[in-house]
Amino acid sequence: MNTKRVGLTEEVVSEISHIKKEPTWMHDFRLRAYQAFSRLGNPKFGPELAIDFDTITYYKRADDKVNHRWEDVPDEVKQTFDRIGLPEAEQKYLAGLGAQFDSEAIYHNMLKELTDKGVIFCDTDTALQKYPELFKKYFNTLVRYDENKYTALNGAVWSGGSFIYVPPHTKLDRPLQSYFRINSQNMGQFERTLIIVDEGSALHYMEGCTAPTYSTDALHAAVVEIFVGKNAKCRYTTIQNWSNNVYNLVTKRALVEESGLMEWIDGNIGSKINMKYPACILKGDYAAGNCISIAVATKEQIQDAGARMIHLGRHTTSNIISKSIAGGGGDASYRGEVIMKKQAEHSKSTVKCDTIILDSQSKSDTIPRNVVANQTSHINHEATVSKISQEQLFYLMSRGLSEEKAKELIIMGFIDRFREELPMEYAVELNALLKHYF
Repeated sequence: MNTKRVGLTEEVVSEISHIKKEPTWMHDFRLRAYQAFSRLGNPKFGPELAIDFDTITYYKRADDKVNHRWEDVPDEVKQTFDRIGLPEAEQKYLAGLGAQFDSEAIYHNMLKELTDKGVIFCDTDTALQKYPELFKKYFNTLVRYDENKYTALNGAVWSGGSFIYVPPHTKLDRPLQSYFRINSQNMGQFERTLIIVDEGSALHYMEGCTAPTYSTDALHAAVVEIFVGKNAKCRYTTIQNWSNNVYNLVTKRALVEESGLMEWIDGNIGSKINMKYPACILKGDYAAGNCISIAVATKEQIQDAGARMIHLGRHTTSNIISKSIAGGGGDASYRGEVIMKKQAEHSKSTVKCDTIILDSQSKSDTIPRNVVANQTSHINHEATVSKISQEQLFYLMSRGLSEEKAKELIIMGFIDRFREELPMEYAVELNALLKHYF
């Protein structure tokens, strides 16, 4: 089966819902989201977005079902994922794996021991059909469809993504992973991820993203909603390696209850324009949020990335560590926000932004917004921008390294704080990606 929908109209939105056999409330939701998309303009901040929405393919699937055995995945799709080692990673390291190819999940599997514990891990479309009450309770409650043009677009045409529910007092000792591949020209991918980590539980979820390079642009506009319960912990690790023809416009947000912890480990490599600011709403007292990120921009690439921390509860804490690298005329900038509400007494936040600019054609900006609305909380913000030190280069080259190897060593040292948070397999992949870029 090869179902394809190009261009966006109300009829296309209805047809997507019909193909998926969705309940009436979801069909109506999609139409409301489409109407919001039609009336909203592009964001008034960040880089200029020149997207031709009439040329985008909004829905395409390579198979008519989600496969649970790797052998049953269509050969073309299987060969694509085989090349990046996905089956081996699942067998050696992961508790569960989902793979999405263009618009739909194409493969999904999970260890039986997790199913026996009541853990749910499936694609989001399946969750709507199999767990409708749980799905509807959380869907569109943290990221509203009409917040901006691209949350509205996602609401209208969302397809695929991951749905995870971890029952109370359940800790997963191995990560769950999803891998997203845009494989077609002029393709749009609009996955919707919904994660609920219940009281006293712990989850590590990992996400990888790639796309081949075409002469025309592709669009990735995802929405992620995460709910972290009392005394629960969630870590969300992303390494995106989009090609330089992809607009990556993603809204990620987590709500953290009392003494809960949310950690965003966010790697932004590639894409034509990347706008992504993972957020934590620290609702409960003693809740905590961390975001450690890197953004790498080379020729004709703009990385407009950062993080948001909204403190509502008392004694809440947040930490943002942002590492940016700009070379070859790229633009790697930090855009972030920390807000301490009036009731968030005795709270604290630390923001540290470091940038390396590799040549005179590249640029970087730090654009923070920090607000403290009470007398007992505080924010520390530090930002540095530097070039590769000629003294360091000279020292390393005097020890027998070439200039290329010396630069590579300096860059790897610069992002060491980010790499040490990654599983070994992801750290190795990151090293290979950066060597390719610089």
